[in-house]
This record gives sequence, C-alpha cells and structure tokens, in this order.
Amino acid sequence: MTNNRTLDKILDANTQYLDGPSARGKEFTFAFKVMSQLIKGFRKLHFIGPCVTVFGSARTKPDDAYYIAAQEFGKQIAKIGLTTMTGGGPGIMEAANKGAFESDGYSVGCAIKLPKEQTVNPYMHKWVCFDFFFVRKVLLLKYSYAFVVMPGGFGTLDELFETTTLIQTSIINNFPIVVFGTEYFKPVINMINTMFDSETISPKDRELILFTDDVSEGMNHISTYIVDHYKIKAKRYKPLWWLGE
Repeated sequence: MTNNRTLDKILDANTQYLDGPSARGKEFTFAFKVMSQLIKGFRKLHFIGPCVTVFGSARTKPDDAYYIAAQEFGKQIAKIGLTTMTGGGPGIMEAANKGAFESDGYSVGCAIKLPKEQTVNPYMHKWVCFDFFFVRKVLLLKYSYAFVVMPGGFGTLDELFETTTLIQTSIINNFPIVVFGTEYFKPVINMINTMFDSETISPKDRELILFTDDVSEGMNHISTYIVDHYKIKAKRYKPLWWLGE
C-alpha cells in the first residue's frame, strides 16, 4: 500500500506535468521518473511469457455475472498456456487473475497508485505498481497477443479505444480484441456503426473487434489467431535478480 504522503507527491507530479510547462529541472526529473518506471516494468515483466490482457471495472462484485465470466476467461487463458495480465486491482481484474491463478496458470498485473481502488488483488504471481497511467498502459499492451474487454467505466473505454487505434494504425500487430457483454456495450456498437455509416472508419476497421456474450466464442477467436500466427513456448527463462528482474 502507498502512504498518503507518497500518493500526494505522485498525484502532484502528474498534475504539474499536465498543467503546462514547468521549470527545466522539474521537466527533467519527471522524464527521469518515467524512464525509470518503464525500465522497472520491462525488467519485471520480461519473463512472463505471452499474455492475454483482460480489461474491466474495478467495482464489479464477486457475485456479478461479469465477474464470473472474467474468472472463466482467466481459466481458459491458462488452459491454452498463456499468461493472464490485468491492471492488478479488484473487480474484473481480480476475477481474471483468480481464474488463472486457481487453474495453475500464470497470473500477473500492472497496478496503478490511486487515491481509490488502488488495492492489489491477491491472485497474482507477479505485479508491478506504476505512478503514471500512460506507462502502465504501455506495459499492459507490450506483452499481450490478445485483449479481452469486460464492462467497465472511463478507464476501460480508454483502454479499448486506444488498443483498437494502435491496431488500426498498425502500431501493434492485428491482435484479436474480444469485447464481452453485447447489451452493456450496445451504445459502443451503435457508435461504431455510426462511424462506419459516416465513413470515418473503414469496413476493415469494424472487423477489429469481436462483440460476444459467449466466453467460448471469445476464446476460440483468440486461440485461432494464436495457432495461426505464433508458436507458444512452454519454457520460461529464469530472471536475474541483480538486473531487477
């Protein structure tokens, strides 16, 4: 857990960075902190193996149907030999980690320090905690071969559309994106259709996302892509502690 004084410093640093130019020393210090956070993430996560990242709300309760579905995704991800990665927090993230963890799969997280919803769930073999959202998002994408998006709030939508944009613009490979919950995401589906009708996206762009209410359909979509494009290696290289791994 992060104490209040440390958290206040982190939030103050973020606010100062996004609040226009600062003194040269502060700008350099911020850039150094970002670099050190990236390096820490690279070293800690280098050996986790190919992942599927699961996005979703931190507020979803264990008796919710979406929590149960996220847990099943974690189980199925473990079954095909991939690592389950989440934002490391409660709710949907906990569910996916739990499903993998309790199925003898590998379970990891990229957590964030926040005033609320900042607790790290106990179902991870390894996690890294970041100060900056944009650093965290880089790491959530960097090691994943597919993405599952469960119901969530602003953060989840941000992750969905940023991931889709990166695939659309060929910044990352054409990895499968599975969005679970057609009723919940109905306004998003309608908006995508509106963009298509308005010709602000192409027919190919509309095919980047699979919307489904079936965990098996989502996992088949992911598995087909993995089998067609990658050979998953069971061997995991041993990290070296003196390199911060």
